[in-house]
Amino acid sequence: MTTVPPISTLNDLFRRIAAAENPRAVLWQDALGQWQPLSSDQIYQRVRALALRFFDWGARKGDRIALVSENRWEWAITDFAVLSLGAADVPIYPTLTGEQIAVLLRDAGCRIAVVSTLQQFEKLNAVREQAGIERIVVMDEPAPAGAVAFRELIAGADARGSERDAAFDAMAAEVRPSDLATLIYTSGTTGEPKGVALTHGNIAANQNVTVADFNFGPSDACISFLPLSHITARALDYVMYNYGAQVAYCSQFDKLPQAMKEIRPTVIVGVPRVYEKIRQEVERRAALSPVKKRLLAGALALGSRSAATVYAGRKPSSRLWKIADKLVYAKVREAFGGRVHTFISGGAPLGVDTARWFASVGIAVWEGYGLTETSPVIALNSPRQQRMGSVGVPLPNVEIKLAEDGELLVCGPSIFGGYWHKPAANAECFDAEGWFRTGDIARLDADGFLYITDRKKELLKTSGGKLVAPQPIENKLKNNPLVAQAALVGDRHKFMAAILSPNFALLEAWARQNGVEIASRTQLIADKRVLALFDGIVKDVNRSLANFETIKRFRLVPHDWTQESGHLTPSMKLKRRVITEQYGALVDELFSDEATARAE
Repeated sequence: MTTVPPISTLNDLFRRIAAAENPRAVLWQDALGQWQPLSSDQIYQRVRALALRFFDWGARKGDRIALVSENRWEWAITDFAVLSLGAADVPIYPTLTGEQIAVLLRDAGCRIAVVSTLQQFEKLNAVREQAGIERIVVMDEPAPAGAVAFRELIAGADARGSERDAAFDAMAAEVRPSDLATLIYTSGTTGEPKGVALTHGNIAANQNVTVADFNFGPSDACISFLPLSHITARALDYVMYNYGAQVAYCSQFDKLPQAMKEIRPTVIVGVPRVYEKIRQEVERRAALSPVKKRLLAGALALGSRSAATVYAGRKPSSRLWKIADKLVYAKVREAFGGRVHTFISGGAPLGVDTARWFASVGIAVWEGYGLTETSPVIALNSPRQQRMGSVGVPLPNVEIKLAEDGELLVCGPSIFGGYWHKPAANAECFDAEGWFRTGDIARLDADGFLYITDRKKELLKTSGGKLVAPQPIENKLKNNPLVAQAALVGDRHKFMAAILSPNFALLEAWARQNGVEIASRTQLIADKRVLALFDGIVKDVNRSLANFETIKRFRLVPHDWTQESGHLTPSMKLKRRVITEQYGALVDELFSDEATARAE
């Protein structure tokens, strides 16, 4: 098992990368789709060159530099260059509009921005004065007028080879754990985004203990595909760098399946939607053939009897399981490249049904939990300690307690000190003793495993006073491949109802097989046979719910809910405010006769 000394700052981590003598520390795809390597020496030299150019422009310790980019090697170089100066980077989701970005950059006080593409440049350049930006660096070539070419800033860096710059190293070493490392603006599921101010010490404290129970090392590889503007993806990359593993950057999500085949990663960290999509695709393909459908159903039934063994990190020894493994389970693993030994889920609730399904096909998906404000991990299942349905046991350097209303409170060295320029929000999110209010409702079992039951502000309260947690019910609905997304509604109403966004690729295939006309999505979801199909899905879910939780009515919508459409956050959580605003008339219709409707 590889062990690494603890770090106190992220610059300690950068020095570890530079000293690794790894010729393939990073992989990236060129214009032809070929994977190209970056060595640890190249990383050091390019970081040094970029940091010194920022310094020449007047960037100093404590300044903020914006980063608007998809996942690519330049993202990591920029990150470490900013950190080496003692400055803080401000990663921005590239899907935001120019006006939204301008608000964040003005709030952060950024004078320099590094962007990925011409499109991102044009977006930011249009609001340049509003954002207060003096220089915009563009990664793609050629750089347009008014921009600085990223390649020019690092020109000649590789020629320095393994040479080291003592003055630059000394500058990086001056950074202290208490220095600001990054401002990460929350995705704003319920309101205006806030800048989460994380120090070097916050992130380092989390890095030092998060994966202590995992056997990571130089032979490992991961694909960086979750948005690096999100702390989960960034923390994973730091972990991989810290253990000398390889990081391959995948800038487009639709290229991920091919990247899985080519890189064959050993570690996967994904949001639940990634795992749900894999499951839906497996079930969709099996549904195309009666033989394959029966084979999958039989393998799942067999595998479910060994799910606990798989989830504990062991391989079942029975002959039948090994046969099913060769015929079915191995093919599911091939969707991830066939070499993954560690599957982790975070960013949103995984759901015990999804965890059990994967365990039934021989894959242990260990769920973790954390927030941007906690750098990020609070608890995590692992090969050493795991319990399906929980988010694991809290990390050894994180203290937790439950408030009277069940809200989880945490404290420890990885917990941030507050939001940037938000004294009112800070007063609200910390209690009188300095414990951070997570906003999540939780419980602890007798063995210390933590369970997150829902978001405190998202609990729905019926007019009869019953509290309903929407996320577990929505996850049950999404376990059916025909349901892409689901939103429970009914706060302050007599009963619960649901708005469902179908998986249209699968629904249209079903419609063709059953002679249902597909002139338009609107016509499709109004068809009586389609409504009967989804009514059966809802009734199946209702059988597992308490009476006051059951879904009395539902409506299908003809829209895909995605990050791009504005319905989901970058970590694939529902933006409930957007849903309720867009479908306000639909919600009103669901409850129009509420006074006389039966709620049984």
